[in-house]
Amino acid sequence: MNITELKNMLLSNSLDTNLSLLYSHSPETVSRQKDRYLKLLELYEEIFSSTENAGLFSAPGRTELGGNHTDHQHGQVIAAAVNLDMIACCCPNESNIIRIKSEGFDMLQIDTDELSPGPEGVNTSSALVRGIYARIASMGYRIGGFDACITSDVLTGSGLSSSAAFEVLIGVIINHLFCKGEISPAEIAKIGQYAENIYFGKPSGLMDQMASSVGNIVEIDFKDISSPIVSQIDFDFDSSGHALCIIDSGADHADLTDEYASIPCEMKKIATFFSRDFLREVSEDEFYSNIIKLRKYAGDRAVLRASHFFADTRRASEQSLALRRNDWEGFLEISRESGHSSFEYLQNVYVSSSPEKQDVSIALAICQYLLGKRGSFRVHGGGFAGTIQAFVPADMLEHFSSSIEAFLGSGCCHILSIRPFGGVNVLDIKK
Repeated sequence: MNITELKNMLLSNSLDTNLSLLYSHSPETVSRQKDRYLKLLELYEEIFSSTENAGLFSAPGRTELGGNHTDHQHGQVIAAAVNLDMIACCCPNESNIIRIKSEGFDMLQIDTDELSPGPEGVNTSSALVRGIYARIASMGYRIGGFDACITSDVLTGSGLSSSAAFEVLIGVIINHLFCKGEISPAEIAKIGQYAENIYFGKPSGLMDQMASSVGNIVEIDFKDISSPIVSQIDFDFDSSGHALCIIDSGADHADLTDEYASIPCEMKKIATFFSRDFLREVSEDEFYSNIIKLRKYAGDRAVLRASHFFADTRRASEQSLALRRNDWEGFLEISRESGHSSFEYLQNVYVSSSPEKQDVSIALAICQYLLGKRGSFRVHGGGFAGTIQAFVPADMLEHFSSSIEAFLGSGCCHILSIRPFGGVNVLDIKK
């Protein structure tokens, strides 16, 4: 299929079912996505000459539903794909060169014969692409070059993990073009993590990639980090009667690396007391029976953060069970508990050295004021800045959204939903 044929499919409504399954059954949403894909195809035609064997691909952002700062200690998490994504149009170019034009960014050009990691490529998109290619090539696949255009509506700096969406998108493209679709979504996630760890230089966990690649809601147990247990949770979020809101607190993300790093560092110090590498290897009873010694050894904040880990990894498992039982109210109750624990024990809501500046705390207080005992709200992701997550009853959504934006600024409230699909070839989506 060529670019012109893809355009005709969109214009003739032949892809409406696929788009409705991927984004929403709303005719307005389908129409908006068709326009988005048509603009992507036009951008591709402006830049590249190769137009045969064209494909359309999508990979979603993700949201953390349970298990705040538990993955790096080999705990349990729940995460979900959301209805914001990166999309790509691509064609093989019968060469060994990869050319990727992401809207708003310079062209990436990568030689597939030069895939070794190196310090010159650290913290770049090129490094991620080379890492993904190298990993797949090591699996025995013969892979070549391609041309691709990418656009994204995944919010940057929102905790929705645009980097994982990019990794999954590239993995899905390569899988389709050169691997006959043989690589599983879970394996694509691991390939993305490998590229991020080894080539990009970021020691990330696997939660982001797995949620983006697998889709819907997933429970992940990181006890064995080399082979995490991933299970999809079959829950119809639309039936919950709630909307998922990601709210930008307006906090500055700058210079927070040390704050983020202090959490795994302090948790690891607690594990070291027991001659273990990670808190998952320590029993909760063992931890509490040594709490006097631990306070002297690691300090009170480290002890409190470890306490959060034990409770929140357990809560993640309980949230999974609640969803599998279709117990939405039970899920919300545990979500609220997790939010309080992050604030009180994990202490990742504001920077302790700057107590006068508490954007995330203010956002949480406003959510409490607006929602009362309904729905739930919690810090989202790494914390200290950025976003919070709220589940808002449908009958309160309009008032909540307009009110929170009146308090925190226009455009701060993003109303999302759980996406049932992970990384996909858009032409092959099936119900």
